Amino acid sequence: MDTKRTVAVLGTGIMGAAMARNLLRAGHEVLVWNRDQAKTAPLADAGAQVAVSPAQAVAGADVVVTMLFDAAAVTDVIRQAAAGVRRGTAWVQSTTVGVHDVAALADLANEASLDLVEAPVSGTREPAEAGQLLVIAAGPEAVRERVAPVLDAIGARTVWTGQDPAAGSATRLKLVVNSWVIAASNAAGEILALAEALGVDPQQFFNLIDGGGLDLPFLRTKAGLILDDRLEPASFAVDTSLKDARLIIDAAREQGLRLDGVEASAARLERVASQGRSKQDMAAAYYAGTGQKPGSRAER
Repeated sequence: MDTKRTVAVLGTGIMGAAMARNLLRAGHEVLVWNRDQAKTAPLADAGAQVAVSPAQAVAGADVVVTMLFDAAAVTDVIRQAAAGVRRGTAWVQSTTVGVHDVAALADLANEASLDLVEAPVSGTREPAEAGQLLVIAAGPEAVRERVAPVLDAIGARTVWTGQDPAAGSATRLKLVVNSWVIAASNAAGEILALAEALGVDPQQFFNLIDGGGLDLPFLRTKAGLILDDRLEPASFAVDTSLKDARLIIDAAREQGLRLDGVEASAARLERVASQGRSKQDMAAAYYAGTGQKPGSRAER
């Protein structure tokens, strides 16, 4: 069975560009489009075809992948692409959206004659570049086989949560996952800020938890970004994580649940965004509490 696909990737930011590269490495024909054409140039050098419009990108594609900022951007781009879509083309929708956005995007898929697969991904820039994302997906069996080679190229594993992409089962799980990601990243910043304020060497903390149940690779990664001042290029940017935090808060409130931790994390992200750090890694939330680089207290 032929496993090679012609894939249109709409959105070539941090995640979309990495996904496109892995699709190319897997031998797929890849067409890319981005509002900022400069972001497609490195992909052209890697062998992708650059489209000047979403409609041009999807013309002749077997699979369309959207990795954009939010549901509004997805809606706008798919409406632009609709004129070039072949009936029955599979649409892998990987942008993180809200619970209520899913049904609207399913309606849009029907309007555009696209076979929707809900497929948000868990992972940041590094696993995306390595093709090690975790794909959280929902879609009918008939479409799964068609998109499997694409999902296999971008992810280490695909977890199927349901048959109906309009039901939002994948999106709901993704929001739960991201609530943990946001909480853990915020905790990393607060740990470093508290250690500095109390005159504790952060390495003492990491030595203490080393190899135990409290030791997390994610914690060490985010702390390292702060301590080494490596917040750019972002793995998961402040503006994107703030968008997701708001989606999580809205989803929880609709169920009568207040998530104080996520609300606090969102407030911290808002503060660092106002400092001009919106494109830095979400670990920049460290600066919401201190406003200073690590070690600056000791230098005073």
